[in-house]
Amino acid sequence: MTEQDKLPPYLACLNPEQLKAVLHEGSPLLILAGAGTGKTRVITTKIAYLVKERGISPESILAVTFTNKAAREMRERAALLEASCERAVIRTFHSFGSWFLRRNAQALGLDSNFVIYDDEDSASLVQAILPNLGKPECRRYASLIARAKDYGLEPDSPSLASLIRDDDFRRVYSLYEERLRGTGNVDFGDLIRLPAKILEKDEAIARRTRQRFRVILVDEYQDSNVAQFLLLQRLFSPATYLCVVGDDDQSIYRFRGAEIRNILGFASIFPGTETIKLERNYRSYQSILDIAGDVVSRNSGRLGKTLRATRPGGAKPQLALLDDQDQEVGFCSRIIGDMRAKGASLSDIAILYRTNAQSLAFEKEFPRRGIPYRLVGALRFYDREEVKDLLAYLSLLLNPRDEISFRRVVNKPARGLGEGSVESILDKALREGISPIEACRQSKEALRGRGKAGMDQFLGLLDRATGLLGKALSQDEPYSLSDGGKRSGKPEGGDAGSASLAVLLESIVKDSGLVAYHRDQDEIAGTQKLANMDELINASSLYPLAREGLAEFLETIELDRSFQAEGEKDGSDAVTLITMHNTKGLEFPCVIVTGLEQGLFPRDDEEGEDLEEQRRLFYVSLTRAKDRLYLSACRWRRIRGRIIETSPSRFLTEMDPGFYEFWKLGASVSRPHAGSFPRRNFPGTRPVPGSAAASMIPKAGSYGARPSVLPSSAATTRPTASIRSTSATRPTPPVSPRQEAGPESVSEWRRGMSVYHDEYGRGSVIKASMTESSGPLVIVQFETGKIAQFFPKYTRKLERIKD
Repeated sequence: MTEQDKLPPYLACLNPEQLKAVLHEGSPLLILAGAGTGKTRVITTKIAYLVKERGISPESILAVTFTNKAAREMRERAALLEASCERAVIRTFHSFGSWFLRRNAQALGLDSNFVIYDDEDSASLVQAILPNLGKPECRRYASLIARAKDYGLEPDSPSLASLIRDDDFRRVYSLYEERLRGTGNVDFGDLIRLPAKILEKDEAIARRTRQRFRVILVDEYQDSNVAQFLLLQRLFSPATYLCVVGDDDQSIYRFRGAEIRNILGFASIFPGTETIKLERNYRSYQSILDIAGDVVSRNSGRLGKTLRATRPGGAKPQLALLDDQDQEVGFCSRIIGDMRAKGASLSDIAILYRTNAQSLAFEKEFPRRGIPYRLVGALRFYDREEVKDLLAYLSLLLNPRDEISFRRVVNKPARGLGEGSVESILDKALREGISPIEACRQSKEALRGRGKAGMDQFLGLLDRATGLLGKALSQDEPYSLSDGGKRSGKPEGGDAGSASLAVLLESIVKDSGLVAYHRDQDEIAGTQKLANMDELINASSLYPLAREGLAEFLETIELDRSFQAEGEKDGSDAVTLITMHNTKGLEFPCVIVTGLEQGLFPRDDEEGEDLEEQRRLFYVSLTRAKDRLYLSACRWRRIRGRIIETSPSRFLTEMDPGFYEFWKLGASVSRPHAGSFPRRNFPGTRPVPGSAAASMIPKAGSYGARPSVLPSSAATTRPTASIRSTSATRPTPPVSPRQEAGPESVSEWRRGMSVYHDEYGRGSVIKASMTESSGPLVIVQFETGKIAQFFPKYTRKLERIKD
């Protein structure tokens, strides 16, 4: 009988590394658990083993993790192996902090019946202290205070100024703490900071707590912040058995305060640490692990490990180099169709992207193609607050009698118009049979102070927006949300006829104050509200700047919504649309990672530790795939109403070409070709020789050369019609351009045709598309290098030159 045969069944099923980790005792232990290596099984089995085989009292075991779901699963799985594990203290960090604080509140002069303030409560407390501050500024300070507490910093900490560069912050933080202590309550950050403080200051409580918890286990240790590390350090004593489980390659929450150095420096902080690596992967084929490992190996800040699949082989991941995001949606639809034809469920497929705003293209098109989807971790695009705000302004422009839209935006952002004033205006409109806007004009003289100024600003905004619907596009550069309201870039078209509806939306977000309003929320909550407004502007760029264009745009959105509502009734089998961050802990048979362009993922301003975290995020995305993995990058992307030529993500330039193939469709293969992408070089990065991306990077000295033009039809990466043909058979409502033009549809504007524009001179057509009601959409590159988009139906400045 072998040693393995002597083990109880719940241990005999473990692989050698897992078993070693479970049986380990004595010195501190770091379990470095790669993706899909069974870390949850190890930590729950270890709890059961300590109770069942080593005689450890369940009450003396403290196991902490980061979510209630994870804590519940840990408790349930341990209890299945040994029922008495139910009595172990298995909690989230914050739940444990609350439990500890209520039992030791007197050490800080707190009542044990304290109330825990959430983020909104904290902002309200700041406003109570500083009533002259606006609500957004109060939220910002509350967020900064929470950040300081995540780093374990007090108002008088010397390092506070280096973390938060705000001259007034130390004073605000001090006043906040004084008022918070006066209420007898605590905020969320206190649930970690105050227990650590008690353990540091009160030796009797520290000794009693350490005697109680002889075993401490921490799951997902790579996600811990500085304050949580300090709490753990003060719970630990030489008599404590400490075991942490984590994966430095999956540390992706730095923006929430996670500190990767906690796991990287664990062995040096806790002397005698033994490290056990779990590298046997039970999720993915080796072909997927190879490319993921190759990507993350470029990081310098990692402990290092090599995943080995229990499922050898597998198809190589496929990389698709596409023209634009419309083609990207078609590519994903084709993959979905192929998977369904092979008997796969839609729920087997996940489409990943970096930002929530990128879901819009799929949300708009999938219902038309009959593809049910579910959006994970976010509201549907048109249900998001900032999108509804902007749409309400548009609806009010189209119909000044729209009371619902009027109520939503008349005092948003705040203009000093109280509820009573708004109701008085609406009563007047109803009584006299006029629109709320006309009632505003007639009532504004009765307003005083800030309310009158706010009404003038609101009416002026609507007047300027109304004027734009009947005027040519100004030659000023358009407004850019992500640059904080600076003007940058050129619009897709440049004359009256080619002006798009994006100009109107840009004007509204600029004049209304929505940019500053939502930018503050982005900074506080880590949201992407500005990006979502940008994406709505982007969608509007395909409609002409005219009342009929506005009506068509809003009608299309309503039809999109109705299609989405129909799709929700189709059942639970649906494709998953999800951001990269939200995929942590999930797995899917088929994963499609989209939007792999430089500037989008990663952003151009991400270097050093930020860049390494984005590379880890890419690694996490890749390792969600069990069977099939697809990657896509677009050469052209519509950004804030302009067509922008992109470069491939630097992460693609780093990949070994032996680990992937180009996407194949029938006899054609998606391959890079001369000029298929503008070429880029990245500091400190050398592309793998022979890789697709290597051919896109210039020789020394050529960086910054003028971007190449769209490839000719002979050089396209795959037959356009084949992808487009996956469209569903249901009737299609008026939409933006969907199909690349063929000779029978827009032959007047065929690719390569010579044209002349009154202002831009000679050029040639590089792409033509057909819209349902606005006619052909033509993209032209002029001899000056300028690229512009036109709706010939609305302009006479663009003329065809006969051969």
